[in-house]
Amino acid sequence: MSNRTLKLGANLSGVGNSMFHWRHPDMPTDASVSLSFYQEQARIAEQGKFDLLFIADGLYINEKSNPHFLNRFEPLTILSALAAVTEKIGLVATLSTTYSDPFTVARQFGSLDQLSGGRAGWNVVTSPLEGSAKNFSKAEHPAHAERYQIAEEFLEVVKGLWDSWEDDAFVRDKASGIFFTPAKLHALHHRGTYFSVQGPLNIARSKQGHPVIFQAGSSDSGKDLAAKSADAVYTAHETLVEAQRFYQEVKARAVAYGRLPDDVLIFPGIQPIVGRTFEEAERKYKEIAELVTIESALDYLGRYFEHHDFSRYELDAPFPDIGDLGTNSFRSTTEKIKQEAREQNLTLREVAIRASTPRGSFIGTPEYVADLIQQWFEAGAADGFNIRNVVPTGLKDFVELVVPILQERGIYRTAYEHDTLRGNLGLSVPVNRYTASLA
Repeated sequence: MSNRTLKLGANLSGVGNSMFHWRHPDMPTDASVSLSFYQEQARIAEQGKFDLLFIADGLYINEKSNPHFLNRFEPLTILSALAAVTEKIGLVATLSTTYSDPFTVARQFGSLDQLSGGRAGWNVVTSPLEGSAKNFSKAEHPAHAERYQIAEEFLEVVKGLWDSWEDDAFVRDKASGIFFTPAKLHALHHRGTYFSVQGPLNIARSKQGHPVIFQAGSSDSGKDLAAKSADAVYTAHETLVEAQRFYQEVKARAVAYGRLPDDVLIFPGIQPIVGRTFEEAERKYKEIAELVTIESALDYLGRYFEHHDFSRYELDAPFPDIGDLGTNSFRSTTEKIKQEAREQNLTLREVAIRASTPRGSFIGTPEYVADLIQQWFEAGAADGFNIRNVVPTGLKDFVELVVPILQERGIYRTAYEHDTLRGNLGLSVPVNRYTASLA
């Protein structure tokens, strides 16, 4: 464990992943579509030697969606812009396997990987919202299990396309007139259940080989896909014990697929609120919590359940029996919400407030937050953390107050080790399959 170093990602989400963060006096109301805002956040994260920036995404909105979701940048577009103002930090974008095409996705991420010098990453999602089908000329949203079957084949195709060119294929010799070696160009010829893709891809591999694959589902299907195909996993847990259980299970599944435990990195998402005193941290939390209304909390909760209208129920009655609603969307999240409501006899009001204003454990002084991070890291619950802003100055506070403590304790870098995302995460470069077959 002593050779491990903590990894950190910054989740950049404009005006915030809530119904009300945009109302905070210090939050720019146009942050979700402000290039200067994202540039500032990127510079802060790179100053803090973060491994990566992460941009989440979704494909369906309605009038009850979070303000950030209503008007935000497409992830690959904003990350391409941020590649020009950063040097070392990774650039990870969410993109759906259910509503995309493998060739286009391979080309988009291959392009981001090239222009950033090997810093691209892809957060593979299957799109949980039923309404997404309506925006892509689909008759219906595929069932949860089928979405993951599609994702598995999708990943297989994309990785195959990324190997279209062997690393030394481009000779570019002006004297001889030889631009590339034809024998080092390979068509994929994929014919599968969901996709038929000829190839080859019209962009070569970057120096990190393939963009880093992230996966964010915590359902059984999600964990299996991550263990088989991902380099890193985004997850969310409220307790150390829960995080340890997830960590051990995904690593064990990876080993069962013939991989090493360290081939898959686990990144729990946390929302640290840091104050120079506990009282200051609590005040920052209350400033956010006091902005929420029960109406906005119900709307926030409803998104997890296919935008279900919870306003029809009695607020202070037990959480309603909504059957299987949510199992084909944010399955792991909705199952947890329903389980906690049942076991703790929570009212609808209590569930909505909890969901919309999650307090979490990582609130307090810099030393307290650093202690918790170190505890989770050293106890086998995390390889790194995905840091989400709860207050407008959250990322800046974390970099200025917590990062120096982690560095002093020797568990976090003081300088970047590499200039690629794979290098900084300690992940190996995938060998081109065609080169490997000749070895």
